[in-house]
Amino acid sequence: MPTPIKIASRLDPIKPSITLAVTAKAAKLKAEGVDVISFGAGEPDFDTPEHIKAAVHEALHKPGSGKYTEVGGTLALRKAIAAELSAVHKTTVEPDAVLVSNGAKHSLYNLFMALIDPGDEVLIPAPYWVSYPDMVMLAGGRPVILETKAEDDFAVTAQQVAAACTAKTRAIVLNNPSNPTGAVYTRAQIEALAKVVVEKDLLVISDDIYRQLVYGDAEYVSIAAISPELAARTILVDGVSKTYAMTGWRIGYTAVSKNGPLPLIKAMAKIQGQSTSNPTNTAQTATLAALTGSQDCVAQMRKAFDERRQEMVKLLRAIPGVQCREPKGAFYAFPDVSAYIGKKSPEGSILDDDVQLCDWLVEVGKVAVVPGSGFGAPGFVRLSYATSMDNIREGVARLGKALGTLS
Repeated sequence: MPTPIKIASRLDPIKPSITLAVTAKAAKLKAEGVDVISFGAGEPDFDTPEHIKAAVHEALHKPGSGKYTEVGGTLALRKAIAAELSAVHKTTVEPDAVLVSNGAKHSLYNLFMALIDPGDEVLIPAPYWVSYPDMVMLAGGRPVILETKAEDDFAVTAQQVAAACTAKTRAIVLNNPSNPTGAVYTRAQIEALAKVVVEKDLLVISDDIYRQLVYGDAEYVSIAAISPELAARTILVDGVSKTYAMTGWRIGYTAVSKNGPLPLIKAMAKIQGQSTSNPTNTAQTATLAALTGSQDCVAQMRKAFDERRQEMVKLLRAIPGVQCREPKGAFYAFPDVSAYIGKKSPEGSILDDDVQLCDWLVEVGKVAVVPGSGFGAPGFVRLSYATSMDNIREGVARLGKALGTLS
């Protein structure tokens, strides 16, 4: 009998991604012929726009499309990224301060590995994207979770940030708009946070992957645009996955301003050079076409997401006992379903927490939602409205019907 293999102890506190687990479970049931509606995946249901695919098709017939590129991405793409980020964040980003990676998740992983020493602390407002704390722990750091409230639209306050800082605090993660809540920080909130960032000598890890998906009267406000001093402290993380329906192309990027921490980008490139090397050549071609081509596709998808957002929120609020704040960005609703925690199913099971509730919903209710516990918010669930209006109406109806059977 083989000797049991010893797994590295740094993996002991690491949890599998709960969003991927829910999506995989729904996909498995569908493959078995079960009619499940899934609100799990953070992925647009639209196809990648035609002009982006056409650019790749054309490039495939030219020499060099299957070759390595520079580790950090082609110069043409880095120039395009630098130009866009400079305009958005009202600062100067040079092409050599841009690192293109295999998705924004890869960008964040590189960032934490390059920035964090054992014992360093990173402030993470909750609810948070599931991978932030685990990435910090993989780098040997300590995630410091800052709880927010639904009645405050899930915004962390400047006072909370100031109170949480210690001599070991290196950075704060600012995901705006937020996954999972869809919350968007106001200008006043960003300006208040900016003051604390300077006072406490913090770096800001600005995860802006949803910044183009903002609705109604909400406005995306860049903390880097507040002042040159803030720009110098901000690490921009972005990508094309959500905005251009390019999740599977796996392109994200990290950048700093002209006066920002360029050595960090160089350190991240060193890590990437010893792990994945360059992002896929053809995916970089697609990204260049996305950033420099017509933006009509973005406006069209944003309009559709907005219509779906309003419908989903209306339907969720109609379910007795469910409370749902209005998401102002991204493509998620994050309702409070705590009224149903601890209730008994018709089969006789007590659903003690949101994970058990969500397991029961997919098995019995035939609707997949993600438990809030994975985002640091037990009692909530996340639903993606990056799906058809028919799925939204039928899926939320199933959710309401299933919850109505609990006693």
